[in-house]
Amino acid sequence: MRQLATVTGALVVAVLLQTALPDRGVWHAGWYSVALLALAVLLVLAARHTLHRDSVVRPLSVWTMACGGVVLAFAGIASGLFAPGPQLIVGAPGVSATVAGLGDVLFPPLESGGPPALALADRAPEPIATQRYVGSFTVRNVPRTVLRVQAYTPAGAQLTVTQPTGSAFSSPVLLMRQTQTISGLTLPFDSFAVPAAHRIVKVVLFNASQVALMRGISGPPSPVVLFAVDDAMDQPLPHAIAMARSEQAIEVGGLRLRATVARYSAVDVFSVPALVAVVAGLVMIATGIALSLARIRTP
Repeated sequence: MRQLATVTGALVVAVLLQTALPDRGVWHAGWYSVALLALAVLLVLAARHTLHRDSVVRPLSVWTMACGGVVLAFAGIASGLFAPGPQLIVGAPGVSATVAGLGDVLFPPLESGGPPALALADRAPEPIATQRYVGSFTVRNVPRTVLRVQAYTPAGAQLTVTQPTGSAFSSPVLLMRQTQTISGLTLPFDSFAVPAAHRIVKVVLFNASQVALMRGISGPPSPVVLFAVDDAMDQPLPHAIAMARSEQAIEVGGLRLRATVARYSAVDVFSVPALVAVVAGLVMIATGIALSLARIRTP
């Protein structure tokens, strides 16, 4: 019985860790699935060995426990082998993104300050405040830094900002999904267009700690934005590179530009073992243990 309990305990720990810590890449490694399969085989062999060696235990209790462990093992294997890997869903304010097998993630306007919401079939959207388990997935709210950009003529007339390569064409919010390396620093990078001025503006964001390491920038450390203005053919303009702090307006490349650093949520999506299978396996194991204890205590 001890061998059966040991193997069952190992399966319970492994699958519960896989459910509680879904962001670990190890769960999708082939060797992990092989290990779960090996434990399932050992569990069946341990159950048979227990029935041959111990005449006190009930076969029902042994096989109930073994079946529960096998259910857990195959739930973990199915999640590791067939479910998609981790996904980071980054959406522009006011748009939605469809996650295969899950539903739609709705991103609210930046001004609302609210979290994204998850819209499942035939159900009202529910906010993703921190972390939620949904079927075979867990979804997690991940705050990240974005930029709201504004462009004006030197006289102060506001110009329309577009993002030809972004998820929302006319959104002034840059999601900063790309990165660029400058002087050994990996920095968030994005770009936008100002069609009326025939300009393309590249934007790089330095956070406060990176600014503290830079020379020539006075004042307390705070995020700084680097603007590089190109013409409509994406060719650099002379003397069209400048840096500004958040909300500071600056004239560069024939434009007056302002960027405001803001926090906006993305959504991490991780696959987990199907919660129905995990609960069913744990209930079967608990039932097997209860039946075994009842047999031992019966005179």
